[in-house]
Order: sequence, then C-alpha cells, then structure tokens
Amino acid sequence: MSETLEIRPKEFKMVDGHAVKEPEDYQDPELLYQSLIKRIREYHPSADISMIEKAYRIAKQAHEGQKRKSGEPYIIHPLWVGIILAELEMDKETIVAGILHDAVEDTIMTRDDIEREFGAEVALLVEGVTKLGQLSYSKDVDKMELQAENLRKMFLAMSKDIRVIIVKLADRLHNMRTAQFWPPHKQKEKARETMDIYAPIAQRLGISKIKKELDDLALKYYQPEVFYDLVKQINDRKTEREEFVQQIVDEVASHMKNADIQAEVYGRVKHFFSIYKKMVNQDKTVDQVYDLFAVRIIVDTVKDCYAALGVIHEMYTPIPGRFKDYIAMPKANMYQSLHTTLMGPAGQPFEIQIRTKEMHKTAEYGIAAHWKYKESGDGKKNIAMQEEEKLSWLRQILEWQQNTDNREFLSLLKGGLDLFAEDVYCFTPNGDVKNLPNGSTPIDFAYAIHSAVGNKMVGARVNGKLVTIDYKIQNGDRIEILTSQNSKGPSRDWLSIVKSTQAKNKINQWFKKEFKEENIIRGKEMLQAYCKAKSLVLSDLTKPKYMQVVQKKYGFRDWDAVLAALGHGGLKEGQIVNRLAEEYQKDHKEEITDETILEKVSEASKHKVHIAKSKSGIVVKGIDDIAVRFSRCCNPVPGDEIVGFVTRGRGMSIHRTDCVNILHLSNAERARLVDAEWEQTESDASNGQYMAEIKMYATDRQGMLMEISKIFTENKIDVKSMNVRTSKQGTATIEMGFIVRGREELARLIEKMRQLEGVIDIERSVG
Repeated sequence: MSETLEIRPKEFKMVDGHAVKEPEDYQDPELLYQSLIKRIREYHPSADISMIEKAYRIAKQAHEGQKRKSGEPYIIHPLWVGIILAELEMDKETIVAGILHDAVEDTIMTRDDIEREFGAEVALLVEGVTKLGQLSYSKDVDKMELQAENLRKMFLAMSKDIRVIIVKLADRLHNMRTAQFWPPHKQKEKARETMDIYAPIAQRLGISKIKKELDDLALKYYQPEVFYDLVKQINDRKTEREEFVQQIVDEVASHMKNADIQAEVYGRVKHFFSIYKKMVNQDKTVDQVYDLFAVRIIVDTVKDCYAALGVIHEMYTPIPGRFKDYIAMPKANMYQSLHTTLMGPAGQPFEIQIRTKEMHKTAEYGIAAHWKYKESGDGKKNIAMQEEEKLSWLRQILEWQQNTDNREFLSLLKGGLDLFAEDVYCFTPNGDVKNLPNGSTPIDFAYAIHSAVGNKMVGARVNGKLVTIDYKIQNGDRIEILTSQNSKGPSRDWLSIVKSTQAKNKINQWFKKEFKEENIIRGKEMLQAYCKAKSLVLSDLTKPKYMQVVQKKYGFRDWDAVLAALGHGGLKEGQIVNRLAEEYQKDHKEEITDETILEKVSEASKHKVHIAKSKSGIVVKGIDDIAVRFSRCCNPVPGDEIVGFVTRGRGMSIHRTDCVNILHLSNAERARLVDAEWEQTESDASNGQYMAEIKMYATDRQGMLMEISKIFTENKIDVKSMNVRTSKQGTATIEMGFIVRGREELARLIEKMRQLEGVIDIERSVG
C-alpha cells in the first residue's frame, strides 16, 4: 500500500507573514550530501563522484550566508534538487546542474565560471534552468507578456536539451514540498502555475514519479479545503480499504503462482489528484469513483502480460467498457500497460494494471528512463536517447512560438497541456492509430493527419457511414476524411467545434495567412489613426531599431507580422505605439528640456495646481490659465487624489494618482507631472458633473440588471455606458460609465450596489 499522507504540516513560528523553522529543526547539509552520494552509488556504474563533490563544495561556498524562507541555509534546496534527480537516476552532469542551478541567479558566480569548472554541457544546463522570473496569472497585459516570454525561453531551452526541464521539475517539486513557508497568496500562485504548466509537462514526459506528487501538492495549496476533505474521506475507511486491497493482492499472487507466471503483485490507493480529476470529469463523489484502488502486476514479458490478464478475467468479473490496452496502443508519453476494472468479491470495483518491468520503469521515470548513460571502456559516455519522436508535442509548442503572439501562445499552451484532458483512440483507413483529446471531432482528426487535409476537408465517414463534422469520436472509430480541391478552406465556426489545441492553431493560422495582406493594411491604418489621435508622428517612431524591440518583445519575425497581428486583433495599437514611443524617448531625452511647456511645469512646481470649474470650462489657477482636461482613462472625481500631466500641445490632463498610465510613466515622462488638488467650493460640490467608471463582478442571475438600473434611477444618476459579459463559470462582469458630482456620491452608489444579491466585488477603473 502507499504511504500515509501527513494531513497537516508541522506548525512553525511566524516571521513577516511566513513560517520559519527553529534552528534545531534545520537539516544538516553534510548529511543530505551523504544521502545524495549514497543514492547515486546505488545506480551509477562508476564510483567517481569527484565532479559532484566539487559542485557541492562550490555551491555551498557561493550560497554562504543565504537563507531560505524556512530559515534554513540555502544550500539545502540545491542538495534536495540533486537528490530528486538522483532518484530519477539521472547522469552526473544533470545532478551537478541541479546543485548549481541557482548559483548564477543568486550568487556572484557566472556562466563562464561554471563552464570553466565543469564544462560547456553543465553550463548549458544551468543557463537553461536559471530562474525564469515570476510567472504571474494576472490579467495585466505586461505581466502576461512577461509570463509568455519566460515560457518561450523555457521551451526553447528544452528543445536544446530536454534535461533542462527535468532539473526544473526537480526544482519545482522541492519548492512545492516546502510551500508551507510561503505566504498564502504565493502558495496559491505557485500552486496554480504548477497545475497549469509543470505537472502537465511532467505528464507529457511520462515522469509519473514527479507528476503525481506535483499534482497532489498543487491541489493541496490551490484548493486546500477540497484537498483535506478528500484526504479525510479516503482515510475515514483506511483500515477497511487496506484489508480489502491486501486480500485482492494475496488472491492474485496465488493465482499467478498457480499459472506459473513470475510476477510481483502489490496494491495502492490512487493519488489524490487522480481521484479529484475523475470526480470533476465524471461529476461524481468519492464513493462513486470506480477505481480508488489499483493492484499492479509486474511481469517479465509482454506475453506474460496477456497471460496474466486471462487469469485475472477468470478470477473476477470485468466491468464492460473498462478495459484499456496501452501496450498495443501506447500513450503519447511512452506509457504502456494493460488496465482493467473488475468487480471485487464484496461488490467493490477495483482496477488492475499489468505491465513488464521495463514498462514499469518507463511509467515511473518516463523520458528520464531513456537518458541513462553507459560508460564504455575508455570512460566516454554514450547517452542513449532514441525516443525523439515521442517529443512531437514539444516540437508542436516550438511551432506555436513562431506563429503566434504572446497572448495566443499562452492560450494554446494551457490548452495543449490541459491536465484534465483524456484521450480517445481512433484509426485511419490504413489502420494507423491516432490519439486525440476526448470530445474531438472529424475536424480534429483531419488536422492531426496534416494541415492540408484539414483545410480541404468537406466531410467524413466513421466506420463506413457519413457523419456530421461535429460528431464526437469514440474509442476504436475508423475515420476517413473526404477532401475536395474546390474547398474554400475552413470555416470560422469550426473553431467552436474542434477540441484539440492543434486543430484550433492550424485553423487560426489558415485565416491569418489567407488574410495576411488585408490584416497588414488594416494594421497600418490603425497605427496611423492612433498616432494621429495622440498627436504623435508615426514616421518618427517606426525606425528599424525601435521596430526590432517591438518584434522581439512580442515574439514576431518581422514588422509585417506585427502589423498583421494588429490587424486581426491579436495586439492593440496602444501596446505597439507606447513601446515605440519608449524607445524613441530614450534617443530624444534632450529634446524634452527645450520645450517651452516644461518651463511652465517648472514654475508650477513651486506651488500646487488648483482645479476649479468655471463658465468658460476647466481652468488651472496659478499656471497662467493653461487649458486643463480630465483624463478619460481613470476619470477623476472631486475627492480623489490627483496629479497633473503636461501633454505635448494639448495642455494639461488630470489623472488619479493610482491611474495605471501614471504609475507606468518612464523617468523622462515623470518630469511632466505637476502636483494638483481640488478647489474646495460649494458650487463645485453641487453643480460639478464628472464621468466615473466602475467594474462589477457578480454571479449571473435573472433581474440583476433591473436592480442596478433601479439604484441609478432612484439616485437620479445619468448612465452613459454599460457593457455586460458572462464567463462559462457563470460570473458576470458589468462595466458602467455614469455621471456623478463627487467621490462621496460615487462611494454611496457603490455601497448600495454591493448590497445586491450575488455581487462579488466592485472596483473603479484605474487606466
């Protein structure tokens, strides 16, 4: 049986919002290092550990004085990464890279130092693994861009040497094991990142040893209530279940022996995330999940696997439709096994998995099992890596990188690595096996064969019969795609029908390519219109060196690709122009000081600007009556803290101090800021009219809009705009623009709306 999970972590003292160990709880680095060496010598064909010894001593010295959040010496973390890699039986270079993976980022060591001491191979691995920055799951555009750029770097590093991601997975696993020392918001953020990116990659690489633990830890910190409830439900009848599984194991072992089949038989409760995934996918409770338990039979040969299956099906009644042959049809990550679900003696369903020892090693270690090194007589290492075709998913991700902008890349990546997706197996007319996400259609099948087949598809036959294009493929279907040279190409409706990320990407690529010229022209027009509205000269901004910065930032090969993305809606004009303007300003800082308007700013900085309403419009007192307008990006109202920004040729705009556009100003632009405050007059309080914008998040329900309208009507508020959208999860986002007389009135209005049934949150627009 599997080991018992610790239900709650040990309590540690709190410092600055996170848990810290007492010194007596610290792990001894020397003892950990000895554990690492012992584990390596269990599988390493050579006793030479001098390179690892050297890496440990150098890393320990480099990290001297640094501490983890737990309070322990920092070297504990690299040592544990090395131990995890040793448990995967990785080569010495990978383990050395694991020990040194934070040295370049967090110490004075450089890549050149590592190459000089350990060679180019280790240096390349360390460079690939070096921390890729904070991957934030925020709607903030800049953070999304950063996340996409970091992930692009990671997958490029993986393409050069797959061991990079194996070290990264070991790094993430130890960090998640010690996540109790992070503050709660970071626990949730890292757990979500692990769930979306790292655990699915471990699954794709077939490393179930790491994948299962990452799954459970991510669930534990992302949805702790769900996790601990699941643990409790499974542990409630733990003794009874262990006795049941042991009974099955004893019976199976006895029958294997009687049938002269050499076999190891053992049982386990499935890991928690696996059970949770089945509950979500099948909308079931724990008691309704068939295979909480799995009995595993390990035999010597493939022939023995099928012989053992025959014995098992004689012993117990198989449940119809619950047999899967992953030996004849392996999973994409090299996994092979026979799975069958049976009815136990007391009517309790359970699963049996049958595989060879080699299949079991592949199931546990995945691609790491194929990265063993063999030392020949001259001591040279020969890495046997002959499974390149198994990494087709990685090549697909690299293809996405070349053809998509950052936002689309993130969407494709998270869809392509979907941890909850289950596969269906189907056949081409020639008998070749294709595995697709559950719920796939003939369109998905066509694009899995080739882009040209999908683009020319006009229909499909399944098992010899014509079907509609939205037919849901079933396991074992034989599919034939009908094509025509007269086909005009895919329809945009297909995007809502297909299930696989691969098909969606190829359909989108067809539309982009088909309408590329139109999109480029539209993109140019949009840039020109935006620059004209902002009083900017586009020709000044579109210099080759400025354009290259934008291309690199958004991952495009040339400027036409940027314009095309702008034309089809993948990018916004403001993103492009603002970045071009930043680069332009770096070369034209001196020109700013020559502008006469900045002399007024300098003069105005001696005293605050006072904003008041007059018959002739908005004026500023104390700065030569310069023209003033309120910015539309944040819509300040009386009572808000405000600041003035001197524009080029359009006077001064007044912003809230928390406006995103103000917070993100470059140092050069900050020279144009002027202190400002409201003129406190009775007439302003009673007669001033100011645009305010808010965003409300609420549970979607009937009558919500009517109740909101009633509040505005009762308070005689003039609504200027309203936009409503609802997510698949049933959350409504309502954006409203309306006229108020000041901050107090706005606050009263928001407070009334907060009292409505189903309101989750209300926030003001900040740019």
